[in-house]
Amino acid sequence: MSGQKPSLKSGGSAQSRFQVDVVTEASSAAPTPTAAPAPAPAPASTDGSKHPDESKGRFRVVGFLDSGALGSAMDIGLPPDVSYEPDTARSDSVSLHSTGTGHTHISDSHSNTYYMRTFGHNTIDAVPNIDFYRQTAAPFGEKLSRPSLSELHDELDKEPFEDGLANGEEPSAAEEAAAALAAKEAKGGTIKFGWIKGVLVRCMLNIWGVMLFIRMSWIVGQAGIGLTIAIILMATLVTTITGLSTSAIATNGFVRGGGAYYLISRSLGPEFGGSIGLIFAFANAVAVAMYVVGFAETVVEMLNDVDALMTDELNDIRIVGTLTVILLLGISVAGMEWEAKAQIVLLVILLGAIANYFIGSFMAIESKEPKGFFGYHTAILLENLGPDFREEETFFSVFAIFFPAATGILAGANISGDLTDPQSAIPKGTLLAIVITGVTYVAVAISAGSCIVRDATGDHNDTVSDTVNCTDAACTLGYDFSICKEGGCQYGLMNDFQVMSLVSGFGPLISAGIFSATLSSALASLVSAPKVFQALCKDNIYPGLGVFAKGYGKNNEPLRGYVLTFCIGLAFILIAELNIIAPIISNFFLASYALINFSVFHASLANSPGWRPSFKYYNMWVSLAGAILCCVVMFVINWWAALVTLLIVLALYIYVSYKKPDVNWGSSTQALIYNQALTHCLNLTGVEDHIKNFRPQCLVLAGYPNSRPALLQLVHSFTKNVGLMVCGHIRTVSRRPNFKELGQDRARCQRWLNKKRIKAFYTTVFSENLRHGTQFLLQAVGLGRLKPNTLVMGYKNNWSDGDMRDVEIYINTIHDAFDLQFGVAILRLQEGLDISHIPGQDELLSSHEKPPVGSKEVVVSVTMAKDSDSDSCPSKTTSNQSSPFSLIDLSSGQADRHPSSYLTTKSPLSLTDQRLLESSQQFKKKQGKGTIDVWWLFDDGGLTLLIPFLLTNRSKWGDCRIRVFIGGKINRIDHDRRAMATLLSRFRIDFSDIHVLGDINTKPKKHNKLTFKELIEPYRLKEDDMEQEAAERLKAQEPWRITDNELELYKAKYAYKSISLCVGRSLPLARKGTVSSALYMCWMETLSKDLPPLLLVRGNHQSVLTFYS
Repeated sequence: MSGQKPSLKSGGSAQSRFQVDVVTEASSAAPTPTAAPAPAPAPASTDGSKHPDESKGRFRVVGFLDSGALGSAMDIGLPPDVSYEPDTARSDSVSLHSTGTGHTHISDSHSNTYYMRTFGHNTIDAVPNIDFYRQTAAPFGEKLSRPSLSELHDELDKEPFEDGLANGEEPSAAEEAAAALAAKEAKGGTIKFGWIKGVLVRCMLNIWGVMLFIRMSWIVGQAGIGLTIAIILMATLVTTITGLSTSAIATNGFVRGGGAYYLISRSLGPEFGGSIGLIFAFANAVAVAMYVVGFAETVVEMLNDVDALMTDELNDIRIVGTLTVILLLGISVAGMEWEAKAQIVLLVILLGAIANYFIGSFMAIESKEPKGFFGYHTAILLENLGPDFREEETFFSVFAIFFPAATGILAGANISGDLTDPQSAIPKGTLLAIVITGVTYVAVAISAGSCIVRDATGDHNDTVSDTVNCTDAACTLGYDFSICKEGGCQYGLMNDFQVMSLVSGFGPLISAGIFSATLSSALASLVSAPKVFQALCKDNIYPGLGVFAKGYGKNNEPLRGYVLTFCIGLAFILIAELNIIAPIISNFFLASYALINFSVFHASLANSPGWRPSFKYYNMWVSLAGAILCCVVMFVINWWAALVTLLIVLALYIYVSYKKPDVNWGSSTQALIYNQALTHCLNLTGVEDHIKNFRPQCLVLAGYPNSRPALLQLVHSFTKNVGLMVCGHIRTVSRRPNFKELGQDRARCQRWLNKKRIKAFYTTVFSENLRHGTQFLLQAVGLGRLKPNTLVMGYKNNWSDGDMRDVEIYINTIHDAFDLQFGVAILRLQEGLDISHIPGQDELLSSHEKPPVGSKEVVVSVTMAKDSDSDSCPSKTTSNQSSPFSLIDLSSGQADRHPSSYLTTKSPLSLTDQRLLESSQQFKKKQGKGTIDVWWLFDDGGLTLLIPFLLTNRSKWGDCRIRVFIGGKINRIDHDRRAMATLLSRFRIDFSDIHVLGDINTKPKKHNKLTFKELIEPYRLKEDDMEQEAAERLKAQEPWRITDNELELYKAKYAYKSISLCVGRSLPLARKGTVSSALYMCWMETLSKDLPPLLLVRGNHQSVLTFYS
């Protein structure tokens, strides 16, 4: 390729991000449209050498040009060989393509975003754009992203990017899916509804149920006009508060399909959302059966009146119900457009029936008077104003009967995915529907109570006679219905459920209204249930339900969900006994309402900056009151059904909490947890530390968390639910650190800890060496009182084989911890700790991060090289070992091999590695019966004793007993044992035995002395064999050298160190500047060699145990 001007080949792809072109200084000045064109650049050399002017070149970044803002190609400073061709079909993005002739053509395609000349400057920085804030899987349009911080901040790469993507990035699967869906929608024309047809009509049809025609008059008769209005207002209050809460949530961001489930899950999280979503979808499915059975009962009554039953009443209900639900399924499957048309027809019939009733109420006919209808009269109004509860009915029992008539306010929200603008449609349509239906119910109550008496005989001969003392409203109108007080009357508000048909101008239209109300509610439920269930299945909260997430057609119709809803509805239709399940369904809806209200309260309480609903007419305390009201109404309607509902919600909540689905929706639960954590952290800073509240809070230098599992498991055993645990990782680099990789590793390692259920944080730093990195961590890790107080490391097993400078750094790290008042614990296993070099271990690479089969260039494989500081605990790695992932080149004919093959291929392990692997898992399993030997030789404040005690409180260590070893004098063994037993009992620490080492000051055996002498010999300074100046110079250059003075001064220190079996022991403390690092390592080597797992512990000499209450 000729080298004059490397061009970016995008292949016409609109995915192109930006391009870096090297252009000559001569073309840097952008001529005006009237200026003469710049001279053509010199042709590129054929030998591939650089253009002679390229040394003076600068970088030009091209991409996402705005035609309106930038003008012609000459105006935007394009090179002379680049032609600018605006795309008339789509002018909102820019793509660059090379024609192969040396010319680069630019087609404008993203007019909302312009790069290159933002505010007249050469930059790829982008102006604010709504497309940058869309989610990756947006259901419309193409996912665009602003330039990353790295793209703006990092040095520019002179090499052109391949395929139009910066740094070799490939479009993600989600981006490709979003683009494909956008193209599909553009081609197919998805059906979307406005707020009237999509929300208002559906909500009104769902709220206006059969209750309006066949139960409203009975409620007025029982409760009177006054209390009926109170009942309607109470129910409307609950639905209005819920409607306000729904509006607030719906306007706090883009709303997808899923209705109540989507609103609750995105606000409160998957636990509440998942539990409500399942029961809400089920409730809608069974509601289909309820409404269809109501319709079938009305039809069967009409057939019975004309003596046209097919079999018997029960089976006729089943037959009619089955045929009806099949018809409704056909309408639903035909598509949302047909379903919406059917809803409009049903609404017209329903409005006609309501209007028919009100018109008829003004048409008083004498033939209707014996049945209780007299037209509007003040006497009837006054008589029906108060309650007249009969048959053990009460205010709350009547309220329980009416309230289901007020439900249905979520009918519009349930198809939120099919709305043109859910944020605008849901508030307007839902609230207006509540107002209209509420006014309608009140008007019907007042109307019925003003023109119909409570009881009537239906007999024209029951007129008022002079001999009867009659005082009720019917008497003033010429009729005596006093015989009804004895019972048996069939007419009037209290006795005739079909009294509205009597009042109406045309009776059959009321029956049509009943049919319309039942069928419209059934149709709305039949559509709502699959939509909600599909959204729930897409989120994959419950395993095994993913099959119902698939959608079909241009509207992504959940056909499988329709079939499932049909089957559930048909099953309950065939049962035909819904008296038990009906109250549970009402409670399911109320539980959803309660959680929607609680969501608003919770989000407001969390005070998250992300809670910014554009609907402002809500209040967190009103929403809380609404949630409480919903719960109260649940128990008022049916207390046992309320308990069943709460138990089901609780069970599903516990299940989802246990499964922990891998979703992150930024719920208010997360925001509130953060708020509480921040508040508690701040509160803790105002309280002084107290001994009784001391907890070992450990900074564990474990490197990558999967490289030293034994160290992590042991520390986790005594910090889980007790104290803080931070896995520190020091990554040594010899070149400029890759901070982007650092962030990725941090997230990956934290996920690994969470997956393994290790309650710990992971943090990593770049540093020149172990000591400096540890200093950073010791000083910076922690927040307030949540700050480590104990440094935990692995023993440096290979100290004698490596560079002694590393030993010097290792020992100085321990000194630094003591300087900062940290306790120190060092774990030694004879086999070692670091298993990172053994293939096939728990990889940090999660499954969704594994590259696809046949991916280009490289794949990532967990074939970790052993740390250069084996078992030194800090992963002391060079720059090319800073990650546990090695890059495998697949370009040489190996692209057909799946990357996982590199993860699973295992070579036979050596015996040493097998032992190391077994040893690394020993703290993961339950420990058998035995003892934890605590060699409490020096009083460090009690940390040496506290850690074994915390271990024995764990179930894995529950069978172990503490055995304490202390130093003493041969003639005071019994006294020392009793004194220690008294101290331990006051500390309330159980122990199995106390051993007093009376021979602790006895000189070591000769062979032990010889072994120790051989150990220190390579590190002695031997200053007697050289001049003083040379000795001092060598000591300065190699400070780990052991002087003769050190040996004489500290002979007693190592005299007692060769002791037998132990598990926990006081870490010897060396004075800085006096004891060399080599001598200190020799002490620890002598202490811990050929022993079972050993934890050397030294507290910071502040008391961590107390016997005061």
